[in-house]
Amino acid sequence: MKKALKKRFRRFFRFLYGWGVIQWILALVYYVLIWFVYFTSKKEITGLSILKKYARKPAIFVFWHGRTMMLSPVIALNRVRGYAIADSKKDGRAIAKMEKLFGLKTIYGSSAGGGVSVLRKGVEALRRGGNCLALSPDGPDGPSMRFHDGALYFAKMTGAPIIPVCYSSSRPWFQNRWDRYLLTKPFSIIAGTVGKPIFIDKKTKIEDFEKIRKNLEDIMVKQAYDLDKKFTKFRVEQDLTPDNFKDKAVML
Repeated sequence: MKKALKKRFRRFFRFLYGWGVIQWILALVYYVLIWFVYFTSKKEITGLSILKKYARKPAIFVFWHGRTMMLSPVIALNRVRGYAIADSKKDGRAIAKMEKLFGLKTIYGSSAGGGVSVLRKGVEALRRGGNCLALSPDGPDGPSMRFHDGALYFAKMTGAPIIPVCYSSSRPWFQNRWDRYLLTKPFSIIAGTVGKPIFIDKKTKIEDFEKIRKNLEDIMVKQAYDLDKKFTKFRVEQDLTPDNFKDKAVML
């Protein structure tokens, strides 16, 4: 009986979640909660000078799908101007509305999927100058903490640097989902890292992408593990997707 009620509630919630008005309400709630967590927490962020330098210059900020929550206020406070690439599904549209409150416009699609429309719009935004791109190279469907090469195309075509960003916290809640989304509790220590810019020469051949891709992936994985190690023994898994995470949960 309880399971049936839970299923009905989930279906009803998913139905409501598709409404634009509900998405805006949720976006406002998330927005307020994130600011509350941010202002009640102590911040220890390295590399902020890099973020400030590229706040209004062409740059591609990359971060794992599970590490977005506390990056939004940092972006807003440093007046970063640009676009976030978001999934066009219901979840992505709600998050896009929240990011708009933090000052980022939206390009709908998936950098991982290599969509022509996303690539074109992203390149146009970067070439106009004064704009950055913010995207998750392992989103929206994983595998977790695996760097897809969408960001490499943006960098090669525009000359904009790729800048890896990550954070962790002293009071984390890693959600039970494929990307192990990190929710930070109030009154935490938020530790973050803005990595060094990585440029890709326009003459770089596509067949040379794998070496660059692997290097960026290694840098971002190390960022996450080094930051997490300060506060927790929990180690986020690589190679999880929504489907195989469900299969794993059933097996457990």
